[in-house]
Amino acid sequence: MKIEKIEVFAVRFPLKVPFVVSYHRYEDMPSIIVKLTSACGRVGYGEAVADEHVTGESLESTISIIHRLLGPQLIGENPMHMERIHDVMDRSIRDVPAAKAALDIACHDLVGKKLGLPVYDLIGGRYHDAFPVTHVLSIGDPDAMAEEAKQQLDAGYTSIKMKVGVDVASDVARVAAVRRAVGPDVPIRVDVNQGWENAGKTLQAMQQLIPYALDWIEQPVRADDFEGMAEVKAKSVVPIMIDEGVRGMPEMRRLTLMQAAHKVNIKLMKCGGIYPAKKLVHIAEMSGIECQIGSMVESSIASSAGFHVAFSSKIVRSVELTGPLRFAQDVGNLQYDLPFIRLNEQPGLGIEVDEAVLEQLATARYEVTG
Repeated sequence: MKIEKIEVFAVRFPLKVPFVVSYHRYEDMPSIIVKLTSACGRVGYGEAVADEHVTGESLESTISIIHRLLGPQLIGENPMHMERIHDVMDRSIRDVPAAKAALDIACHDLVGKKLGLPVYDLIGGRYHDAFPVTHVLSIGDPDAMAEEAKQQLDAGYTSIKMKVGVDVASDVARVAAVRRAVGPDVPIRVDVNQGWENAGKTLQAMQQLIPYALDWIEQPVRADDFEGMAEVKAKSVVPIMIDEGVRGMPEMRRLTLMQAAHKVNIKLMKCGGIYPAKKLVHIAEMSGIECQIGSMVESSIASSAGFHVAFSSKIVRSVELTGPLRFAQDVGNLQYDLPFIRLNEQPGLGIEVDEAVLEQLATARYEVTG
């Protein structure tokens, strides 16, 4: 089986409501959809959600790299040869993990369809039957966040993740309001997205947050401050998760050597796709660090890819792949069964892509030639 054609679509997914984190407000979600066609006529889909703040990539740069550099390198390659696929991409250009993830995901989808197997059976087999889905609250007024939390629990969610990272005082007020609203037993996780910057501010915040019984606190300090993460971990009674600090293999090695966090949030867009994500999962497991599979607010295509990694990995204990639930319109049909997500047994990613919707949402389209 050989890759014969690659098509690239620039898409903007409409959000039901704006999504706000410590470093940006998203009115819609820009994405790149990749369509691979093999010489035998089978099709695989992938997706890249670039984020300048996390991976250093933009929509425009990612399109250009896939269209002009990586895509042409993969024409004629066998998508089953994932080690070679990544070696070809890595030799062509350093970093750009979201661009590589789109092509990696499409290759896995294509191979799964060729073999008649779900992607999780290609990467270790299914281990988990289901994962609970957590609702993510974007940053807002404390009372508004509290009201949304109550509404989402009524809708079927059983846990809440809060985006914070504005300043310590207002963030503590947000957590306090949500805890009062949902009661003492609902799990709450807090994602700071580097907003507290350093260990000093983080420890100050965590002292004030002790009464609210948090499940964990995610990436409170700057991404490259592993020493700060290690200090917070050593002095905290709340588990600490690292996210932006770990992109690929070098950062995962540093994390395991320093034991700088209890948990790590692995994202396909940060590491380059399904194949490198599984490598990171194995390294974390050998070091006793629990994993979460997260996302950059992705469509059914990349979200389902993340779920396949999660469902095939024992050490993955949580997921955060709720992009399709935030979109007013999606190109795929990934199904959620709140408060759970369960994967089907269909080959490849296990979703159907609506080509008409893809064409409707596309703002540009490119075809790669070898």
